[in-house]
Amino acid sequence: MQEYRLKTVEELEGKRAAPEVSVFLPVFNEEANIEPLNARLTDALRELGRTYEIIYVDDGSTDHSLERLRAAAARDSRVRVIALRRNYGQTAAMSAGIDHSRGQILIPMDADLQNDPSDIGRLIEKLDEGYDVVSGWRKDRKDKWLTRRFPSALANRLISRLSGVELHDIGCSLKAYRRHVLTDVKLYGEMHRFIPIYAGWAGARVTEIPVNHHKRNAGESKYGLSRTIKVIFDLITIKFMSSYMTKPLYLFGSAGLLCLVASFVSAALALYYRFVKDIHLNRMPLATLAMIMFAMGIQFIFMGLLAEMIVRTYHESQGKPTYLIRERINLDEENDAPPDR
Repeated sequence: MQEYRLKTVEELEGKRAAPEVSVFLPVFNEEANIEPLNARLTDALRELGRTYEIIYVDDGSTDHSLERLRAAAARDSRVRVIALRRNYGQTAAMSAGIDHSRGQILIPMDADLQNDPSDIGRLIEKLDEGYDVVSGWRKDRKDKWLTRRFPSALANRLISRLSGVELHDIGCSLKAYRRHVLTDVKLYGEMHRFIPIYAGWAGARVTEIPVNHHKRNAGESKYGLSRTIKVIFDLITIKFMSSYMTKPLYLFGSAGLLCLVASFVSAALALYYRFVKDIHLNRMPLATLAMIMFAMGIQFIFMGLLAEMIVRTYHESQGKPTYLIRERINLDEENDAPPDR
């Protein structure tokens, strides 16, 4: 006797065709903005003439945001909701949105109605010109100057200088990505805002266009000056990961050599003052400085060697590739490409 059972939601979604565009939004205590945001977002996406999905990631809201999101999902099957167990932060919520999206074009944005859904079409049009990443630029930003705009301007200038990827507004959440740019991207800290920089370093074509920015009318901002400090630390991290991930001894070894040079110079000066000027070593700090710098130099070099061993273990044990390919010409991808890793 044949057995029948109801199909689960997951099985039905698995057979549903993947949409062309996925928009995902972290949500944290935005109950007053959910309904107007979803209405504007739906109208803007319908005008595109493309299939789409909207993914809301509730990041542990303590108000009625999740109830509003459930109601929106009940009215429209293209609205999907992910509820995290607690507040993990915007980067984790963005990561959840990326992991559960199915479109070939991915659009992150904020849920506070300061980003304008009508700009999505313009971002996609620019993407269609051959770019891999299109970043929004809040040229006429509607935030407070001292606590938001001024620190952001300084951070953007510093990030552009250090990264080599020239963007006016790296902190704008409204962006457009081709899916392959975000494949296997792992986000930590505040690093969701640095995805265009990661992409630029990996050879992706990155550009930006001005987008609208509205004043917040409901809810409270979750950003402050402390976030600028965190962003700077995250920038240092990704700069290290980009420049020295496969050759950490270059960084630690250089620092070690500088310390050794400083040690030898200090020792030479200490000997000069001792035997030429007849100043005893216990009356000058040079001898102590020479010993400290020598120990630091040796430590840096050994740290570099240890880091080299860790890097090789990371790449070789997991088969991580050390290069990325943009395209193949006259190559059989199945036969000529290296095995999946």
